[in-house]
Amino acid sequence: MSALTAARLERALGDPSDPKTLFSYARCAELDRAEAFPEAICAELDRLGLPGQYVPEAYGGALTGLQELADLVRVVAGRDLTVAIGHAKSYLGAACVWTAGTPEQARALADRLVAGAPVSWGLTERAHGSDLLATGLAAAPDGSGGYRLTGEKWLINNATRGELICVLARTDPAGGPRALSLFLVDKDRLRPGAYRCLPKQRTHGIRGADISGIAFDGALIPADALVGEAGHGAENVLRTLQLTRTVCTALSLGAADHALRQAAAFTSGRELYGGRLARFPHVRRTLGRAHATLLACEAVSLVANRSAGALPGEQSVAASVVKSFVPERVDALIADCGELLGGRAFLTDIHEHGTFQKLARDHRVVGIFDGNQAVNRNALINQFPVLARRYREGRVDPAGLAAAVGPGSPLPPVAPGRLELVSRGGSSLVQNLPSAVAALRTAEGTDPRLLALAERLLARCEALHGELATLRPARIASARAFDLAEEYEECFAGAAVLHLWLAGGGSPARPELWQDGLWARAALAAVLGRRGQEPGDGAESDALYDAVEAVGAAPAPVAAAGEETR
Repeated sequence: MSALTAARLERALGDPSDPKTLFSYARCAELDRAEAFPEAICAELDRLGLPGQYVPEAYGGALTGLQELADLVRVVAGRDLTVAIGHAKSYLGAACVWTAGTPEQARALADRLVAGAPVSWGLTERAHGSDLLATGLAAAPDGSGGYRLTGEKWLINNATRGELICVLARTDPAGGPRALSLFLVDKDRLRPGAYRCLPKQRTHGIRGADISGIAFDGALIPADALVGEAGHGAENVLRTLQLTRTVCTALSLGAADHALRQAAAFTSGRELYGGRLARFPHVRRTLGRAHATLLACEAVSLVANRSAGALPGEQSVAASVVKSFVPERVDALIADCGELLGGRAFLTDIHEHGTFQKLARDHRVVGIFDGNQAVNRNALINQFPVLARRYREGRVDPAGLAAAVGPGSPLPPVAPGRLELVSRGGSSLVQNLPSAVAALRTAEGTDPRLLALAERLLARCEALHGELATLRPARIASARAFDLAEEYEECFAGAAVLHLWLAGGGSPARPELWQDGLWARAALAAVLGRRGQEPGDGAESDALYDAVEAVGAAPAPVAAAGEETR
């Protein structure tokens, strides 16, 4: 199957500002008001071949690396998050089969998915939320050799629409680490009355999405519905989440694209107090900071996506970091853009059909998908001892790191079997930061302003790992541990920016952003300074963000370099 590129998909979908276009802002706003699922738009994405991009090449699809998939999801999310979430859920639902299923299961699922069958993933339950080890859905062995499912899954995307659903169920009532198993349930193979779909829940954002549930009443499923070995469900879910959490950040990048397009267009055309709004210093700084935030988010997302193939043993770290860092920073970016739009950011049908207030509502849910921020930071906290030790040792996988930060470098296909629950090697990206800063010091022509930011990042990283080394493991993580997890995310993101800069990042489509290290300086400033807390001299940060806004920050160099490799 031929690969569908992001550029081809964008062209095929037409102009979203034209109300006559099927996938238009106007149509999406209408569906949101009606709380209706975007059936026709998803059918068009099926026709264009997007489902085939969710299927690995080994099973007849076009999926090789996460970055290519993320680029496609970002295009769809840049128009409407409800559509992106509703359609891309099929990848999330199928991913456990790619990770742990037999070749026969994978090929059969691939055929159904390519034909347009929606696939859902049932993990959460009404009483247990994100506590997967407390799963109550029971799968009891049946005399026929199959299993009987009893219980329910709730707040599940596409639980009603999905023709198939991959569920986590309890196969050992005694509990313990081997109590859970995965099953791919084909609704068409269940007898009538064996299951019922729970009502769609009304939500603040993604109002048209099928957020519902499914209840089983002794539903008999065949033995071949078991995905992976019995009792290995929890670990297979955790491995799969390393892929899905990483891809989910493409939803945030698409939302950021949409927000920035609206804010830039509005401020450049709005006349106020005798001048264009875009000429006001505060507006330039706010837009520049938003663009810089997007550059940083693109950098950390690109490295995390490529790490899935280049550094699979370390993906447990990268996935937790990127899923926590990117949605939070994009929420702040959207808030910045909303501040510039003023009252129009809250109107439901004025200014681009009211899509800004819709995307602001819709994006709030991205941080919850596949583990919220607290879950991801806790997963990182559990790895603090090895992260501190490997940083002290300076352990690095040089070949894997080079592939992860070199967008022009070939990558091996993502091999889920190589993912590890805990990274025994720590994070090569962060652990190589001292060497990267040393290389920047000796590189000819290094801008001193870039070097100053890199030195600040390194000092913060050194202090962080010094504290991590003294932190005692605890069954329940302390509030301070969560603060340290946030600091580690910033070190990882800053290291991603710096390594991409040193690697050249391919041939940038916007060379003006590379002059004087502008994109790297802007991205590092965004990483080091949270909203309203700029690093170093405030006037220096203002000048930096003004410079970014003066040349325009989209497309980002790292995204452009990634486009060249597709």
